Parts: sequence; C-alpha cells; structure tokens
Amino acid sequence: MAEKEYTLSRPEFAEPVKLLVVVAPFYRDIADNLIAGATAEIEAAGGTFELVEVPGALEIPTAITIAARMSNFDGYVALGCVIRGETTHYETVCNDSSRGITLLGLQGLCIGNGILTVENRNQAEVRADPGQMNKGAGAAAAALHLVALGRKWGGQRKGVGFMPAAEEYKLAGELKDNPKA
Repeated sequence: MAEKEYTLSRPEFAEPVKLLVVVAPFYRDIADNLIAGATAEIEAAGGTFELVEVPGALEIPTAITIAARMSNFDGYVALGCVIRGETTHYETVCNDSSRGITLLGLQGLCIGNGILTVENRNQAEVRADPGQMNKGAGAAAAALHLVALGRKWGGQRKGVGFMPAAEEYKLAGELKDNPKA
C-alpha cells in the first residue's frame, strides 16, 4: 500500500510574489516537466517568475547567490536532475548542490529545492511527471511557503546575524556617523 503524502494548502499573498526559477537542463525532458510543474504552481498562487538556465546542478546555488545580490526576487526554485552514473561524481554533485542551497536558505533566502537525485532514469521520470508527484511543483510550493513565512514575520531586519546594521559599519577605521568618536 502506497503512503499518502500530506500537502500544505497553497499560501495566499496580499502583495505580488516574484520567484526566480533556476534550472540545470542536463536532461532536457526531465527539466521541462519540472519547469512545467513549478511554473504552474507559481501561477496558481498568483505569482510571477523568471526562468534562467545554468550548465549543471553545481551552478544553481551560485546563480541564486548572484540573483539575491543583484535583483529583487522574493524566492527561488532550484530545478535539475542528477542520475547516478559509474563514478563518484554523482555524490559530489548531489551533496554540494544541496549543501549550497541549504546554506543559502540558512542565510534567509526562500528556496525550494527541486533537484532530483535518483538512481535511474525511471525514478527521475516518475518524480518529474506532471500527472504524478511532480517535484518541480513541490519545490515551487516550498519556496512560496517560505516567502509567506518571511512576510508573516516581517521580512529581513537590519543587524540580524553577523552582519552589522548599515549605520554601524566603519570607514577607514572610523565610525561612519561619528568620525571623531
């Protein structure tokens, strides 16, 4: 007997939501199905998106970092597929792409991870199938839920974590607002 998965209800937003969908299309047909699931979920929540492609799953965290630093997206969806091969490269790609995305999430970025890490093509096809458990839609839903949480709790605040608030930084060894301190 198959387990029944529980799915949270779709979040609702008072203000528009814009996500960046970053995809590594190494397996084009799998990627296209993941994209279709993700974009349908974003649109169903009333959001908009931009789509960018990168060469491989290892480049996804870097692309998200660049976008976070240089643009104004509310959240991010990481999509791709890594199928086990004959070498240990599989472990490197799976572990490092996941670690990169996790570290960005711990810094406060709202990311849904839809990078499939599977043993064979059949497993990838099932997880990308629009009529079944499409993990692209699941990753978009995760990003949307994280954006909703961030908005619920008031968004990012100044001075959180190890970064000093803008008014506290020093220039050439002196405090910005009080050079004679």
